[in-house]
Amino acid sequence: MKKVLVVFILLLSVVIFSSGGTKINFPLGERGDLYRDFYSSNGMVSSAKPGASEVGVEILKNGGNAVDAAIAVAFAIGVLEPNASGLGGGGFMIIHSAETGENVVIDFREIAPAAATANMYEKYMDNFYSAYFNPISSGVPGELAGLNTALEMFGTMSLSEVIAPSVKLLEKGIPVTDNLSGLINSMYDAIAQYPESLELWCDEDGLPYATGDVIYNNNLKKSLELISENGIDIFYNGEIGEALVSAAQNYGGIITMDDLRSYEVKIRKPVYGNYRGYDVISVPPASSGGTIVIEILNILENFDFSNVEYGSAEYYHIFGEAMKLAYADRSKYMADTDFSTVPLEGLTSKEYALKRFSEIDMTKSNNDPLPGDPFKYESGNTTSFSVMDSEGNAVTVTKSNNFHFGCGLTIPGYGFVLNNHMLDFVPVPGSENSIEPGKRPLSSMSPTIVMKGNKPFLTLGSPGGTKIISAVVSGITNVIDYGMSLQEAILAPRVCNQNNASLMLEARVSENVIKELEAMGHEIRLMADYDPSMGSIQAVQFLPNNQLHGGADPRRDGQSFGF
Repeated sequence: MKKVLVVFILLLSVVIFSSGGTKINFPLGERGDLYRDFYSSNGMVSSAKPGASEVGVEILKNGGNAVDAAIAVAFAIGVLEPNASGLGGGGFMIIHSAETGENVVIDFREIAPAAATANMYEKYMDNFYSAYFNPISSGVPGELAGLNTALEMFGTMSLSEVIAPSVKLLEKGIPVTDNLSGLINSMYDAIAQYPESLELWCDEDGLPYATGDVIYNNNLKKSLELISENGIDIFYNGEIGEALVSAAQNYGGIITMDDLRSYEVKIRKPVYGNYRGYDVISVPPASSGGTIVIEILNILENFDFSNVEYGSAEYYHIFGEAMKLAYADRSKYMADTDFSTVPLEGLTSKEYALKRFSEIDMTKSNNDPLPGDPFKYESGNTTSFSVMDSEGNAVTVTKSNNFHFGCGLTIPGYGFVLNNHMLDFVPVPGSENSIEPGKRPLSSMSPTIVMKGNKPFLTLGSPGGTKIISAVVSGITNVIDYGMSLQEAILAPRVCNQNNASLMLEARVSENVIKELEAMGHEIRLMADYDPSMGSIQAVQFLPNNQLHGGADPRRDGQSFGF
């Protein structure tokens, strides 16, 4: 399997091609402005940063396989998009082998430290915001262990070889884009409370770096060089880990060296679904993403979209109502299956989806969506990028620090930020997703592969918190039901509705459609035209002529490259 894997997709969400066609009735923009796609015949990488995509392509050109390229891109993304992921975070990876047909999930999600308890946030409840940007919210990082595990199991290159391009990027410096500058500004209060973070992410006057500036993170360069020379033990049982533990505990965190030494990567089976004849392969718990993506698709499969105009009030109503029901199930049932019994078979069954479909009223909004009973149907943040080869090998990954810049703390002398993924737990006792030592917090990461027959049809993933799920669903249906091209599907306006929250729509929706939805009882929340909080899809499409089409999302700094 090592020799044949040559495709990688990370996190976050992606949309691809379908037969059929539809009239696109939303603004696409100028090609140079919004189109970030690329065609090639040998290999393709699509990521949130052009420099990271170039790194992946070079690995493929130099004889590396899909996992080699994926891991090189993962390190490069941690350099160029340091707010979203890195050594202090975690994530999920799916690997598909064209040679064997095998699908494997590598779970490198963070875990709760041994000192964590279900009521550990009790003193923060009056001002829970104070826990957001405090290392008390940090789980034990799994990224480095997960990437190393994938490399050892399925790669062909050494750890130092896949890290080397990121060291070169750090020597050149990190270019500050509009996106990165805006994020530093928006998270300034969290960053500024830590001298180490203020020094790295702001200029000598303590002001956020502006677009066009260059950040030189020599401490992260040192960390990557140490890992290249010594392996991951220097992180989980050496000087980098000791610095992490010391800094976290200095500011109130509870991670210990024993927590780092005991971190365990999980090798899991994917969750499977089928949507209109396409096989859907995605991640299982501790991510809720794959399961809920499949549940929503199963509900939507009961609608005939050939009679539903894309972007109409009927279209948005259908998606909003289906999402509400599935998100209600997510809240009640989804948790780490090492600690809880989760009805995965029921939640992903066609029969259960038909029952949920029957609860949708096409004339009005459901203002009290309740979870169903999937047990009756049992029979026994963040970033994303992609690589695919002409043989149909694929890897898809999503990884995250949770909030931008995680808890805000940059590890002194080592240049990476620490996650705040403990906030993905329910902060009180009594929930399936309450805190327990060693437990993985619930995630929405949804790296997904869609197959047609025995070949990948598309790979997709996205950042966006709980809106990852809705982005991935919209991407898949845009392609399969509405025949959009890859980049059109990425550009299409996003929709999301969670439980009984507002129906979130990107603002390219007509005033008449909004009025129709409001008349049905929907509370509308308009987002920006291309809102990064609604997901950022990086995609690769396997075309019928055996060409590869990479698409990337302009909502962040995405770009596809191939050869």
